[in-house]
Amino acid sequence: MKKSIRIGAGLGFYGDAWEPVLASIERGGVQYIVSDHLAELTLAILQKDLQRDASLGYARDVVPFLMALWPAMAQRNVRFVCNAGGLNPAGAAAAVRTAFAARGWSARVAVVTGDDVLQELAGLAPPHMFSGAAFDTVRDRMVFANAYLGARPVISALQQGADIVITGRVADAALFLGPLAHAFNWNLGDDKPATPPDLNRLAQGLAVGHLLECSGQGSGGNFGSLHAWKDIPDLAHIGYPIAEVSEDGSAVIMKAPGTGGRINFDTVRQQLLYEVHNPHAYMSPDVVLDLSTVTLEDLGQDRVRLTGATGHARPQQLKLVGGYRDGFKGEVTWGFSWPDAYDKALAAVEMVKAQLADKAVPHEALFVEFPGLNSAHGALAPLPDTKALAELNEVWVRMVIHTRDKKAADGFGRLFPWMALSGPAYTCGFQGLHNSSELLGIWPALMGRQAVESRTRVEVLQT
Repeated sequence: MKKSIRIGAGLGFYGDAWEPVLASIERGGVQYIVSDHLAELTLAILQKDLQRDASLGYARDVVPFLMALWPAMAQRNVRFVCNAGGLNPAGAAAAVRTAFAARGWSARVAVVTGDDVLQELAGLAPPHMFSGAAFDTVRDRMVFANAYLGARPVISALQQGADIVITGRVADAALFLGPLAHAFNWNLGDDKPATPPDLNRLAQGLAVGHLLECSGQGSGGNFGSLHAWKDIPDLAHIGYPIAEVSEDGSAVIMKAPGTGGRINFDTVRQQLLYEVHNPHAYMSPDVVLDLSTVTLEDLGQDRVRLTGATGHARPQQLKLVGGYRDGFKGEVTWGFSWPDAYDKALAAVEMVKAQLADKAVPHEALFVEFPGLNSAHGALAPLPDTKALAELNEVWVRMVIHTRDKKAADGFGRLFPWMALSGPAYTCGFQGLHNSSELLGIWPALMGRQAVESRTRVEVLQT
C-alpha cells in the first residue's frame, strides 16, 4: 500500500479567514497545515510596521490564528508551516511563544532566517529583473530585500521535530513542498544530483503547493467563469483545498466534508494557471515545473486527481524582492449625481489639474479613474456610449497624486473642498481629503543561490 499524507491550505494572504482551516483540521484528516501570508505588497506593509516598532515586521494574524486553532492541531498532531515571519521571523516566533506560554501550551517552534539580503545588495547591485534599470537609481532608497528561499529550511525544521515552522520570504509553493519532501524523503539535489524521477516528484509537489497556496481560490472562491460562478455552493462556508499526496507525487485535491465551495476540473485548472507566465517553465527555487504535461482527472464529489508534472533542474539564481522609498501619494475620491454626472466629473478633474499647474505643485504622476466605470479593467473595458454616460445616476472619480514632496501629498486634499459650493452642481461628497502616505516601490532581481543558502539558519525553540 502506498504511503500518503494529507496537507491542507492555510491562509492565502495576510488577513485571510481561518475558520475554513479549522474544518480541514477537524474533518479533513490533515497532518500538515501550510499557510501563505506574504505578497510583495505585504512586505511593504510590514516594512512600515517595522519602521514604527522594531519588534514588528511580521504578519500579526499568525498569533490569533494559532491561538484559535492550536488546541485542535495539538489534539490531532497536526504540524504547521507558514511564512508569516515576513521581515522579522524571530519577532513572530517570540510573539507566538509568549502567547503560548500565557496559556501553558507547549510546542517546538522553528525560526527560519537568512532570506534578508539587503546588506549583500550593495556589492551585487542587481539590475531590475524586468526593466533592466540600474540598481544605482534606487541604491540609497532601499529599505528591504528578501530572497525567495526554497523547501530546504522547512525540511530541516521538520526533521528537527518542529511543530510550528515560521519563515520569512519562502516561495509560496515551496512552503508546501517542504512537508512533502520531508515526509517522503524526496531528494532535492543537495547531497546528490537529482535524477529525472526525483525532479518529477518535486514538480508534482510544487504543483500541489501551487494549487493550495491561495486558500479558497483553489476550491471555487474567486471563480471567474462567466455565469458558472453562480453555481459554486455556499461560499459563506467555503472549505479550503486539501491534497492527499502519495509517495510518487500523485495527488487528489479535495476539501473537508460538509464545507462549501467546489473542487472540480474547472476550479482546479483555474488555480493551476494562476500567476503562471510560462507553463513550460514555472520557476521555483527547488525545481522548474513543466505544467504542460499535467493531467487533471475529475473524480466527482469534490475530488480531482493530479498527475504527470514534469520537473527540470532548479535554477542557479534565486529571485529576490526589494523595496525602496518611492515618494508619497495623496488620494481623494468624490462624486457627482444626475444630471450630467459624468461631464461634471470630467470638469472637476480639469479644475484640479488647473490648480496643480497654477500652484506649481511638484508631482511625478497624476492617476485618474472612475470607480464603477473603468477602475476594474481600465482601457481594456470601453466606456459606455455617450448617451448611456449622460444618463448615469451618479459618477465617482478617484484621483491619486504621486510626488517626492511630502508636503505636496499632504496638501492634495485641500484642492477639493471648495468645489462643494463653487464647482459643478450636486457633489456627492469627498472621501480621503487627508489621505496621504509614503510609497514603497518594488525591485525584483536575481542573485546567486549559494550566497543566500550559505547564510540560511534554522533554530528550533521550545515553548
